[in-house]
Order: sequence, then C-alpha cells, then structure tokens
Amino acid sequence: MHFGKVFATAAGAVALSALLAGGAAKAQSVQWDMQSTYPGSLTQLGTLGIYIQDQIALVSGGDIKLTFQEPGAIVPALEVFDAVATGAVDAGWSTPGYWAGKVPSLQLFSAVPFGPGAGEYLAWMFFGGGEAMMQEIYAPYGIHSETCGIIAPEASGWFKKEITSVQDLQGLKMRFFGLGAKVMEKMGVATQLLAGGDIYPALELGTIDATEFSMPAIDLKLGFYQVAKHYYFPGWHQQSTLFDLMMNKDAYDALTDTQKAQINSVCGDAIRYGLAEGEAIQFAALQELQKNGVQIHTWPPEILAALETAWGEVVAELVATDAEFARVWESLSAFRASYKTWKDLGYLK
Repeated sequence: MHFGKVFATAAGAVALSALLAGGAAKAQSVQWDMQSTYPGSLTQLGTLGIYIQDQIALVSGGDIKLTFQEPGAIVPALEVFDAVATGAVDAGWSTPGYWAGKVPSLQLFSAVPFGPGAGEYLAWMFFGGGEAMMQEIYAPYGIHSETCGIIAPEASGWFKKEITSVQDLQGLKMRFFGLGAKVMEKMGVATQLLAGGDIYPALELGTIDATEFSMPAIDLKLGFYQVAKHYYFPGWHQQSTLFDLMMNKDAYDALTDTQKAQINSVCGDAIRYGLAEGEAIQFAALQELQKNGVQIHTWPPEILAALETAWGEVVAELVATDAEFARVWESLSAFRASYKTWKDLGYLK
C-alpha cells in the first residue's frame, strides 16, 4: 500500500476515535445554588424544594447538584427573580406569583382567583399552551422556568375577629398574595405581600390584622393559630397553586439534552409528589387546629359573590392595561370554556 494512503487511513482512524470518544464523554457535571423563597423546614413549600434537590442528584447520578439555599442565604426571599436573571444564582425555587411587580402576567401561572383545580390547571399548562407561554414570558429576563410543583387548595385567611359581612373587611390590614390581593383591595382591605417568615411577627405585633398564606398543614406549622382564631374557607383565591424551578437561561441553555430531560422528569415527579402529599395531610392539621381553639368558618354565599364580582373588575382592568396579561388570560379562559364541557359531564357536581 502506498505510504500516503496508510498515513491517511491511520489519521482518519485517529480522528474517528477522537470523535467517538468525545461523543461518549460524560457530560460536564453541574453544581448550582438554588435560592429558595421558602424555608426548607416549611411543610410542602420548603420540603418540596429539598425533595427536588435530592431527586435531581439521584436521577442524574450526581451529575446535577442543586444546593437548596435558605431564604436570605444568598439573597432575600423576594429578590430571587433578579438573582436568577442576573446569574447571581443559577436557580431559584419559588412561585411565579411573587413577581407581579415585575411581570403582572406571571401571576396567571401561579394561582387564579375562582380559578381551576389542579387537574384543569395542569391540563392547560401542559396541553393548552400555558407552559410554553410562561417560558416565553420569562425568557427576555434571562430566565428559563419549568413548572415543578402544585398543591391543593389554600385557606382564604386568618382573622382576629369573625367576619360576618363585607363591611367587616373594610379597613383591615392584611397580608395577601398575588391576584387575590387586588380583589381584597376592591373590598376595602389594605394589603401587603410578606414572605412566610415575616408574617407571624407582623400578625402578633398588630402590623397586620389578618393574613392568608397557605393550606392548613402549612399554616399550622407557622403558628398563626396562636394569634388569630378565625380561619376561613374555601380558598377562593387559590384553588390550586403552581410552583416553578427558575433557572438562569444561559446556564440552562448550556446543559445537555439529557440533563434538561432529567430536570424535566424530576419536576414532573415533584408535581405528583406535592399534590398527593398536600391532599393527604390536611385533615389531621385541621383537627390539630381545632384542638387549639381555632374556629373554622366557611364564607357565606353573599361574601363569596361579592369577592367574585370584585375579581371580575380586577381582570377587566388588567386586561385593558397589560397586553401580555390579556394574551395569557385569553388562552386560559378559552381553555376553561372548552374544558367545562368535559367537567360538567365527567365529574360529580
């Protein structure tokens, strides 16, 4: 054989071997800080973030390591959006509704007053275009986000005094979250958004007169029953609540397809885990609250009707002033109108 052909053949073999070796090389490991808006010890809200941290490590064989960071460990709880956007942290564990002041439309990917239950909400997110819209909205801010949890209905609030009429709400100072806060403002309530760890002292000191936060098992953990004894249902403002894993977009885009799939799979599992756990732990928590002197109330129809009317006004205002909010609201509303055909036929009333 001609020497040149031998050399060319050998060189080609070396190049092919290098190419194959490179293709088979183990993906570069990822070590990210995941700044949480919730304490790791907080039932569901925090513990689900810990679960995600642990499961990603297992599923990836240690190639992806998310380190759960307590609120304030790197940045305060309500500064996670900016931290992830700028790359100060690679990931954040939160819910989109916290970023209403920056991007109002993100609230619709968190919880909707008089909105869908878990099954309907997830159907819209994954098969009605919701998830894709959420990622489109986050992208200009340098964030890629994936839905990574959902929990059962919340309670609608803790009050120091019994509420028997719409008039009783007027003038109250209340911690309230998301779109529901705008509804309460229509009812004459002065609202403010506080991180979970700041609520109890504000309620105890009288800085606020009332609060909503989450479901019974979570509220029990935070001890609100020690300073307010009137607990109201149903959670008209949050029939289900979505949580997301926010990731710096540059960091996310640098992942391999396998790593992206591993994160996506763990988030899907966390949705299953969080919803099932949330439904399983509420009745024991309610029993414990009642043992501690909590009076459990359901809103009378006239107050619920007034709240729903106020919600209609809030939506009309947001749709008129924010084109992006209007686009998402139209998508969700159209899906819900179609879903109602199935809901009315398939489910017991």
